Amino acid sequence: MKVSIIGCGLIGMKRAEALSEDIQLIGCYDVDQEKSNAFAKKFNIRAFNSLDDLFSFQNLDFVIIATRHDSLAEISIQSIKAGINVFVEKPGAINYQELKNVIYNAKKKNIKIHIGFNHRYHPAIVKAREIIASGEIGDLMFLRGMYGHGGRVGYEKEWRADKAKSGGGELIDQGSHLLDLSLGFLGNLSLDYAAIPSYFWDMPVEDNAFISLKNDYGNIAFLHASCTEWKNMFSLEIYGKSGKIHVSGLGRSYGTETLTLHKMSPEMGPPISNTWEYAETDNSWRIELEEFSTDLIRGSSNSDNRGSSLEVLRLIGEIYQRSGK
Repeated sequence: MKVSIIGCGLIGMKRAEALSEDIQLIGCYDVDQEKSNAFAKKFNIRAFNSLDDLFSFQNLDFVIIATRHDSLAEISIQSIKAGINVFVEKPGAINYQELKNVIYNAKKKNIKIHIGFNHRYHPAIVKAREIIASGEIGDLMFLRGMYGHGGRVGYEKEWRADKAKSGGGELIDQGSHLLDLSLGFLGNLSLDYAAIPSYFWDMPVEDNAFISLKNDYGNIAFLHASCTEWKNMFSLEIYGKSGKIHVSGLGRSYGTETLTLHKMSPEMGPPISNTWEYAETDNSWRIELEEFSTDLIRGSSNSDNRGSSLEVLRLIGEIYQRSGK
């Protein structure tokens, strides 16, 4: 499989470093030519001078689009019209309507597209799905998720603080991962309550998002995304009628990724607890790309997450509309 990366920043770098031996990186492009040249030198590939040059390259199987939110949809559609499959970083577009248009164009041209929500591929999340499928914690009741970081000096001046470029604040940033995971565990969700204040950062977008959602069976997802967390953290608790799963950490500054299963004993009281630690390098980026490339080779659709990705942006849009932002 031959791939080029569009967007040579931090996420583009992570995607390039996560490519397996079966995927050959042949080129890159960034509007900042210096950044593109440095990226090309690091990976010993070609720096294309324009998107047209990149799209005209023979036998390109797919592109990885890792640009700012406001250009994700536009570049995706350009790629689709050039007949090239698309792996685009989350949230896939700046809003629901943009992503819906991307998916419409991809379907019309029979082009495969995947939106890069890599958290579903973290080993602790995969293990949690296995435990739930086994029935070990019984029927699900609710889940509680928290995801946060502390920003950095000048954060309020970055593109993420400009809604025209980002589509919103912490809700569309880390909050989109929490929404995607909630959809994965609880299915379709409707919005109950949301508050999106900006407590600390002097910027027009929110620095915190407090959200409550529920599915048709009354199972609730209670979520909090924050860039006033100060100490980076990730926590996802999934409650069943006979036990609880707690996933914490994502590696590096978020702490060692762990899953703890708390199994309720028949007499109740303190649960029986078992913990799995995943201290190795985060391989979710690699696994996600491998699943997409395998779909391209086999004509399968295991990586197809168009529906859930649309739902993430629909919910985000509803939250912004309700709040008047």
